[in-house]
Amino acid sequence: MMTKFYQHSLALAFAVDEINKNPKILPNLTLGFHISDSYYDARMTYYTTLDLFFRSQRFVPNYTCDTQKKIIAIIGGLSSEISYRVAEILSLYKVPQLPYGSFSPEEKGATHSPSFYRMAPNEAHQYTGIIQLLLHFEWTWVGLLAVDDDSGEHFLKTLEPLLSKNGICLALMGRIPNRSDWNTLGDFNDLLSKIYPPFMDSKARTLILYGESRTLVRLSLLMYLGDPGYKENASYRKVWIITAQVDFTLTGVQRHCDFQFFHGAISITIHANELQGFQTFLQILKPCYAQEDTFFKEFWEQAFDCSCPNPTASVDINEACTGEEKLESLPEPFFEMHITGHSYSIYNAIYAVAHALHAMHPSRSNLRATGDGKRFKCQDLQPWQVVPVSVCNDPCHPGYLKKKKEGEKFCCYNCTPCPEGKISNPKDMDDCINCPEDQYPSKDQNHCIPKTITFLSYEEPLGISLAFAAACCSLTTVLVLGTFIKHRDTPIVKANNRDLTYLLLISLLLCFLCSFLFLGKPRKETCFLRQSAFGVIFSLAISCMLSKTITVIVAFMATNPGSNMRKWVGKRLTNSVVISCAFMQVGVCMVWLRTSPPFPDFDMKTLSREIVAECNEGSVIMFYIVLSYMGLLSIISLTVAFLARKLPDSFNEAKFITFSMLIFCSVWVLFVPTYLSTKGKYMVAVEIFSILVSSAGLLICIFCPKCYVILFRPELNKREQLINRKH
Repeated sequence: MMTKFYQHSLALAFAVDEINKNPKILPNLTLGFHISDSYYDARMTYYTTLDLFFRSQRFVPNYTCDTQKKIIAIIGGLSSEISYRVAEILSLYKVPQLPYGSFSPEEKGATHSPSFYRMAPNEAHQYTGIIQLLLHFEWTWVGLLAVDDDSGEHFLKTLEPLLSKNGICLALMGRIPNRSDWNTLGDFNDLLSKIYPPFMDSKARTLILYGESRTLVRLSLLMYLGDPGYKENASYRKVWIITAQVDFTLTGVQRHCDFQFFHGAISITIHANELQGFQTFLQILKPCYAQEDTFFKEFWEQAFDCSCPNPTASVDINEACTGEEKLESLPEPFFEMHITGHSYSIYNAIYAVAHALHAMHPSRSNLRATGDGKRFKCQDLQPWQVVPVSVCNDPCHPGYLKKKKEGEKFCCYNCTPCPEGKISNPKDMDDCINCPEDQYPSKDQNHCIPKTITFLSYEEPLGISLAFAAACCSLTTVLVLGTFIKHRDTPIVKANNRDLTYLLLISLLLCFLCSFLFLGKPRKETCFLRQSAFGVIFSLAISCMLSKTITVIVAFMATNPGSNMRKWVGKRLTNSVVISCAFMQVGVCMVWLRTSPPFPDFDMKTLSREIVAECNEGSVIMFYIVLSYMGLLSIISLTVAFLARKLPDSFNEAKFITFSMLIFCSVWVLFVPTYLSTKGKYMVAVEIFSILVSSAGLLICIFCPKCYVILFRPELNKREQLINRKH
């Protein structure tokens, strides 16, 4: 008896006991169970399975004679061969089977039974893990040892091409006999010849071992019989990679053996969680008293090498079980106190059956109405009703879509995540869908979340900073204007057309103030005004700069003897330049506002999670015509000022105008690519910033030198000083 595997039975009993004590799962119903031994023999498994359905001395198909059992489901078995043998019989009676072993579904056609529900991942996942492990440690020269049966054959045929595909060479293959008996010396030698070759290759330091629960027991026994000192033989020592079905377990007769030879092996295991109360359940078990459990007595005797007292026979007191033995004192190859992966799968299988029954009987009564109004007792329940789902694979959860598997029927598919920006809900969708424009996909891509509306507001730090800067610049402009009005009769104010200077300062003040039209939530009035006001006011400011430069040039030329330019000196020329240049921009803006004016709009596409409240320009072409005209005026003004920069300083602002227009042009040249590369409210911020910087550049370069003289060097603000200055 494999004492370690008795935990499987205890896990089943523990789960049933939990369910029966829980009034929320199966009220008024009590689960029972019957445990049968497969004896690791397919023929005996057939007999034992049939014995579950018949209680007469012979098996009579289609009749249930003298049976009092209500078979709802079968939990088992551990090996693929046993599981498929049982499935052949259970499929005739439509009884669901929940195997808890990890084996490949392709073996012998695992899907041949419609009531075959796996409780552990199939071993195909282990192949990927083994390949990744070998590649990680750069083990490219490896050997394979597999149990000598159909399952081992399938493993070798599957893994060998995967190794080759990933650049890993298969140094050798060996077969472990799936039998523990032999009749002749020749049989024994034949067995040994299959075991020892993998150990002879000194280069193959890594061996992959595939088998079933008793494989290590057989392997250790055969190696001991062939070479009793194999544990000390350094040539036998390898790095072992062991699949999930292989278990480190010993029988009672191997009490003095151990697995030291396999110390350091890398073993793939089935996932398990510790069950609350399971260890306590194990610790209260007592020997020899569980009459309903025919396996318990044998388990206890083999585990502790003692005998349970028999009232009808005398037993040596030294060999008798005392009842004080502790399961936690046993080595792990004999018994584990922590739940194993297979036991955990059995535990989950019991709960799966219980929840299926609960779904069929949601009421607390043991009676329930059927669809046609009739009522039936729970004794009328048929096994085929317990797990009604029959699908090729699990459904795709929300957030995933179905993708057909190549070479398989359309019912079989893979589940792949939805593409970015799409969702799927409910389950098993053939394609993912886009969210409405005002929503965006959740992180799990299974539902849509409403987008938030965003704009450059006065409440956020960026909006506050820009508003504060605009207010400061506006106040500074008002102070400069007041200073020039107060000192309007001084030579430095009168020198370059006093009225034109006032007009330039007023236009710069309006430039700073128009930036407030861009802040806050877009409204119909602000959208209608802001771009056209921006274009007209800036064109007026640049026209003033151009007019100032032309005035300097004409005034200088008029000083030449016999010049005809004197008639152009005066307000007529400056007014003509300002009015004509500004009027053209006004005309463009009027056409724009009449044909396709800007309006409040919502941009739902630019940002993935936000709706941008913005002003739709109406006509992008007209917007760029306004910018282009403003750029043309700037270039003309810069060019004229640059050509006039060397005229005598007494009447010349051209140097300052040249520098200010250079800053102005640089700002707006950089504005275009920056504006086009930003999104949402940051586009508005870029335009406000450009307005403030370019206007501030004009204000500082033109008026700071004059204010300095007016306020701090009044002795220079005299006609004689202006006439005598050369620089």
